[in-house]
Amino acid sequence: MNRIRIVAAFGVVLMLLGPGSVAHADAGDDKARLDKQLQETQATLEAATDKAQQAAADHDRAQAALPGAQQSLADAKGRVIAADAAVRQAERDRTAADAAAQEADAGYAEAKRQVDKARQDVSVFVSAAYKGGGFAMVNSVLDSGGPTDLALRIEYLNHVAEENQAAVDELTAARMDAKKRSDTAVLALRRAQDAADAAQRSLAESQAAQAGAERAAADVQQLLDTSAAAEATANAERSAVLARYEALKVESDKVAEQLRAEAQAEARKAKQSSGGGGKGNNAPPTTVIGPKTGAFFLMPVHGWKSSNFGMRFDPVYKVYQLHAGVDIAAGGGQPIVAAADGVVVRAGPSGGNGNYTCISHGLYQGKGLATCYAHQSAILVHVGERVSRGELIGRVGTTGASTGYHLHFEVRLNGSPVQPLTWLPGCLC
Repeated sequence: MNRIRIVAAFGVVLMLLGPGSVAHADAGDDKARLDKQLQETQATLEAATDKAQQAAADHDRAQAALPGAQQSLADAKGRVIAADAAVRQAERDRTAADAAAQEADAGYAEAKRQVDKARQDVSVFVSAAYKGGGFAMVNSVLDSGGPTDLALRIEYLNHVAEENQAAVDELTAARMDAKKRSDTAVLALRRAQDAADAAQRSLAESQAAQAGAERAAADVQQLLDTSAAAEATANAERSAVLARYEALKVESDKVAEQLRAEAQAEARKAKQSSGGGGKGNNAPPTTVIGPKTGAFFLMPVHGWKSSNFGMRFDPVYKVYQLHAGVDIAAGGGQPIVAAADGVVVRAGPSGGNGNYTCISHGLYQGKGLATCYAHQSAILVHVGERVSRGELIGRVGTTGASTGYHLHFEVRLNGSPVQPLTWLPGCLC
């Protein structure tokens, strides 16, 4: 299934995974952008059915979890491959070290055997020479042809003894060298065995990590399988969602009709009392005016703007929907106050608006001016009641077609919604 199409279908906010965004963007800015996109997405889904909203939420979770799970699994597989290669190399090193140690041991054993044999030969010669030394010397003297010949015979015996001793010394040195090589080979073997053991432990840990990553990937795949049904759910819910869109439009038209009737009544009263005049005195700004210069309406609740006023396009159902006000995110139960003096003309349930209150503020340039407050958890005023600017009229809630606690605030002229921000002080950032 085309993942991009699903995201477009539900307006799901992904976790800012574009190239370079994490490396170069401030984390706080990223969170602010994400929160804003999430609120806008929720506002777009407000008219959707519960099934469509749940499908979008399932898809959102799967999409958010997928990159991390895929990366973790890839890393784990890479570690297993590296650990397995390290194990094989360590085993080769251990085998080579073992062969070298065996060869060195054999060399030392042979050198020792040669030294022992040479020493035995020297011992036999020396023992024979000294045990029968007197007779040998007498025989040498008696048999010698003269002093010179005698000296040569004695020198020959000494030379043979020295050569035998030199051979013993040389073999002894060779044996010592063989012993050093054997010790070095044994140490290398011990180190190679330690490395092989460590490589095996690393492989076991990497295999465990891969198993965990595979389980996580399986969980994500299960989420993806669940979210794969999102498009089908959206299609199945198409009629119900479009019906909600239409119901919201019908409800808004009813509100507009009622407020126009109220405005006409106000206009007639004003005309009668002024003899044909009939314009309000207070004029709201046509552009945003900061709090230092004042604004026409009081801020109805403490919070921040989570969704804009205006037309919205639903990419699934290819329809435009008017978002007739601004959404001000605020905690559940927070106080909502009247934006200006006026008379309550609506107070009660109103379809997708949930608990809904409208206050008429009289005429502005010959047109009826009203404010409306949607999704309240509690309405604290009644129709016909006169309220003052800043007076408590309700509590923030999430009734009606709402995906979270906020106040949907509208400004209407002759019943038609207009941009509320130009009537409010400051910036709802």
